[in-house]
Parts: sequence; C-alpha cells; structure tokens
Amino acid sequence: MIQVNYFARYRELLGSDGEALAWTPALRTLRELRQLLVERGEPWAQVLGQANLMCARNQALCNLDEPLADGDDIAFFPPVTGG
Repeated sequence: MIQVNYFARYRELLGSDGEALAWTPALRTLRELRQLLVERGEPWAQVLGQANLMCARNQALCNLDEPLADGDDIAFFPPVTGG
C-alpha cells in the first residue's frame, strides 16, 4: 500500500486529507502516481495537474521522478512561500 496525503488547499479542493492506494510495480515513480490520480478527472486534474505541484516521499521533499515502493508515504501540497 501507498499512503497518499493531501495538504493545505489541495485537501480542501479534493475534500480529502488522504487515501491508501494499492501499490503495483506499474507505479514506478511519483509522476506515474500523479498521472493515475489526474486521470480520475475533476477536481483531481485541476489540483494535481499543476506544473508547480510539490511532493514528498517518506517526509523528504522530492521531484516527480522519485521512485515509488510499497509502503511509501507520499504527500502532495501547493508551493509554499515565506515573507
């Protein structure tokens, strides 16, 4: 299983703070996971299809080319800014 968490505005737009998904060898990277979720249609495509999507694997920031493995904890969240 992969635990997928949605934070901040993404959680609000999707109406969920996360979900558990079955992992398969076909899900090799976060990019492939994102594509699977985007293919659900709206609001998934709007939220996770953004170019500036931020993500983390097992509490470490990463990019969409990060490999996936069974048991991973994934987070998707909007860009953060400071001031």
